[in-house]
Amino acid sequence: MTSQKSGSRFSKFTELGENRTHRIMIRVLLIVMTVEWIILLLDERWLSLFLVTLIILTLFAPIIFRKRMEVEIPVEFHMTAVLFTFASLYLGEVHSFYYRFWWWDIMLHATAGLLMGVLGFLLVYILNESNKIELHLSPGFIALFAFLFAVTIGTMWEIFEFSMDQLFGTNMQKPMLDDPSGLTDTMWDMIVNAVGALFISLFAWWYMKTNQSFFVKRWIRKFIDKNPEMFS
Repeated sequence: MTSQKSGSRFSKFTELGENRTHRIMIRVLLIVMTVEWIILLLDERWLSLFLVTLIILTLFAPIIFRKRMEVEIPVEFHMTAVLFTFASLYLGEVHSFYYRFWWWDIMLHATAGLLMGVLGFLLVYILNESNKIELHLSPGFIALFAFLFAVTIGTMWEIFEFSMDQLFGTNMQKPMLDDPSGLTDTMWDMIVNAVGALFISLFAWWYMKTNQSFFVKRWIRKFIDKNPEMFS
């Protein structure tokens, strides 16, 4: 009993620390993004202004989900989304990290494959556990769904980049390996995205088959704890 109480206290203490770090990070980023938004508005850099606006919306996502959908987003979910959005849109596009570091685009797309695979896994796993939906899915199908979900999102993003370049004259599809058309960049983006998705999907499948420890399990537990009305 004593060990259970001490474990509970440690868990609460850890969560308080995570929440404090989360609040500080969000406030700092909000100040930075607000200042950047004003500068971009004055300079009339409309595409960068739009991207910074998306980052600001990501910062406010927990409030939007809580009020509109009555869903609580765990700290880990939000921090991961914010950091990835910041790295890809702000550092990558606004401050040209894609040009400064040749590996930046590849790293982010590989990371996106991992994150979208995790998101796909979470979505179908949560549906599987929900008391509102009758689903009993095998580990293999859940892993397959996670992989296909990540690949689909990656493909939609490449379509978005192509559309922006064609309609607004942007340069989201970067020249790569002496190919100015952007085709090589697009294909490598899709390949590393698929590799990242495959890795996390296979890892998730192995976790479910062997019931081994997996970090997504803790994320799922936090989501369930924060939204108990959705689950049995």
